[in-house]
Amino acid sequence: MPKETKQYCYDCKKEIKIEGKDIKNGVLLEYEDKDEKIKILKCNECFEKNPALTNFRECEVYSRIVGYIRPVKQWHIGKRQEFKDRKEYKIKVDANNKLNK
Repeated sequence: MPKETKQYCYDCKKEIKIEGKDIKNGVLLEYEDKDEKIKILKCNECFEKNPALTNFRECEVYSRIVGYIRPVKQWHIGKRQEFKDRKEYKIKVDANNKLNK
């Protein structure tokens, strides 16, 4: 009897069972990104909802700090916390471009 290994769905993290080369409750997807080959597993339910690979690469966020635009990952811990604590304000403007108070 072939050994069963445990793998997990890329999207929902549901367990996908694999026996030998057989995937019991999911699909294997292969993508090429430049020179890199990316292999992921999706359960059948997630594959039916969206067969594409999304969110496989971490997004690098840039922001202004002390007059310079820098990647947030490169900031020290105090400035990163300050960035997390920032609040975004949205100003409502009417059709005549006048501020609503």
